Amino acid sequence: MPIASNELVAPPGSDYRTRTSRTSVLTQAIAGALLCTLSVSAHAAYKVEIDAPKPLKALLSEFLDLVRYKDRSDLDNAQIEFMISTLPDQVTKLASTEGYFTPKTVVKVDKDQNATTVHVTVDPGKRTTVAKLDLQIAGAAEAESPRQVESARAAWRLTPGAPFRQEDWTDSKQETLRILRTSRYAAAELRNARASINPELSEASLEAAYDSGPAFTLGPLTINGTLRYPEQIIRNINPLRPGEQYSEARLLELQRLIQRTPYFSNAVIEIARDRGNPLLAPVNVRVTEFPTQQIRGGAGYTTDTGAHVDGVYSHNNVFGKAWVFEGQARIEQRRQFGALDLSMPPDGSAFVNNIHSSFERTTLQGVDLRSRRAGVRRSRSTDKADFAYTVEYYNDQLRQVDGASLPPDTIVQPGSHQAVVAGVAWTRRQLDNLLFPRDGNVVSVELGAALKGLLTDQTFVRAYGRGQKYFPVGVRDVVLLRAELGAVVAKGGNSSIPASLLFRAGGTDSVRGYSYRSIGNESNGTVYPTRYLATGSAEYQHWLNEQWGAAAFYDVGTATDNWRDKQFFQAVGGGARWRSPVGTINADLGYGLQRHQIRPHLSLGVAF
Repeated sequence: MPIASNELVAPPGSDYRTRTSRTSVLTQAIAGALLCTLSVSAHAAYKVEIDAPKPLKALLSEFLDLVRYKDRSDLDNAQIEFMISTLPDQVTKLASTEGYFTPKTVVKVDKDQNATTVHVTVDPGKRTTVAKLDLQIAGAAEAESPRQVESARAAWRLTPGAPFRQEDWTDSKQETLRILRTSRYAAAELRNARASINPELSEASLEAAYDSGPAFTLGPLTINGTLRYPEQIIRNINPLRPGEQYSEARLLELQRLIQRTPYFSNAVIEIARDRGNPLLAPVNVRVTEFPTQQIRGGAGYTTDTGAHVDGVYSHNNVFGKAWVFEGQARIEQRRQFGALDLSMPPDGSAFVNNIHSSFERTTLQGVDLRSRRAGVRRSRSTDKADFAYTVEYYNDQLRQVDGASLPPDTIVQPGSHQAVVAGVAWTRRQLDNLLFPRDGNVVSVELGAALKGLLTDQTFVRAYGRGQKYFPVGVRDVVLLRAELGAVVAKGGNSSIPASLLFRAGGTDSVRGYSYRSIGNESNGTVYPTRYLATGSAEYQHWLNEQWGAAAFYDVGTATDNWRDKQFFQAVGGGARWRSPVGTINADLGYGLQRHQIRPHLSLGVAF
């Protein structure tokens, strides 16, 4: 008779169990007789050959005891006899998970002077399919959220006519329940589930009954685990509003915001699922804290700036007020960088106030650029948007590595240049997945201005924008479009604008197929920064599975001081994609059409 949950049984009147038992006894007797003719000594391995349909063969090869222990050298005759005698029962149990409930198993043992071979032949019989499905969803959701109920029904995999598989049976139950709990109905339950198998007809009749329960709204936070840092940090960044509709996505958003701070390594967030009190249900937050002080280091390689080593020291409780101090240094073959930062904890508006200073030196394309920077920043970051106000002082020193003569229209002269820039930056993310997006877009804009005389050599306005658009194609594939624009508008001829605020193109995140920052105002091998920047890219990603894929791309771009004399540089190429735990790893080869060169590019692809 049918039973609940994951168990599978034959309906009343079926002789399935009896026939299986008789087959098992008969097969065991045959196997025992065969074994009587063997002389299997201890410490002797054996071989196993399985003859079965391909999907079933893979399953048996992985889970049969006789296969799993075939390379053991400490098995004696009795142990091997036992595994062979129980093999038909194991085949039946494993085959039933794929919908084959009446397999026939034949075991034959061959022995020669060198090895013992066990031949296993399996005739799986007819596969069981779903003949009937009775899926019921009761509770408040039936009237209040018909679309959500319909989505939950659509998530059920085992529809009539589908092969019955134990994995699909389990996944269907869990996925339907997950969708009901995703929004509003935090206490939804699977009340009953039955799978009745008729081996004579190779049919399965399925029943599942859900109760959504009442709709929940979010209440106040209850925070546990804060020992070193004040819990007010979590309350200040909390985006949840008391009384808003329960949503699993909103709880995950709070979790990500907490883990994005330097204070907490982990956060577990749950709502109190009391059906009797669904309104203003408490939101329970349990956090694990980072140590007060940390030292981190690493080494690596990038195709743009070469091999590197880096180190970071941080103190998360300066003055005993959860101020964060961080000092970092990074040494690369073509770039050296050091920075000091001091940040206050998030205030009541979730903004973080920061003071910082840094030094960076790059030696690229014949230009030695040393940039010193100091400033203040007020910023806020969420899943969907980042916003920042900045006031920064730049002091750059630019010189030619090889002493090449300057192009007549060079916008920036060798020497030291300074500026105080007041700016604002904004980023918006609308993505289906923050780590591995397939649909949506990201837009980032920066605006800044400097006024001559206020520690500034040249009045100018600077604008920079970048955008990415993702288009899903089919089940897994993606089309990615990218565009980048930058401009520095200044009054007068040759300007004394800090070079780090100007633009060069080329490299992994710009125009692949060209060296890093090799597109600009070029003279005798020296590439100077320019006033204007424009790049674009079109990429098609074909994913072979959930982890591995390949891509083909076309990139184009320019960096120039004069649009009338601009030259667009084009590149084509392709590469591999791998979805790592921290984002997509891109390994590309690009061919620069104008310079006829092939360049490798290795990067971590993230939605900025």
